[in-house]
Amino acid sequence: MFRVVVNHEEQFSIWPADRDNPTGWEDAGFHGSREDCLTHIAAVWTDMRPLSLRGPGK
Repeated sequence: MFRVVVNHEEQFSIWPADRDNPTGWEDAGFHGSREDCLTHIAAVWTDMRPLSLRGPGK
């Protein structure tokens, strides 16, 4: 089982559910199989640019 994690730049990744989140990453609220997590990320992460590059006027 995996969980979806997100960092301060709103970049997503998956992480094993039985391990503590890596430093700088928070739980994004979705858990499941590796495939389910990757499908979820594909649906919600539509702009791959880091948040700092998506700000106003960018």
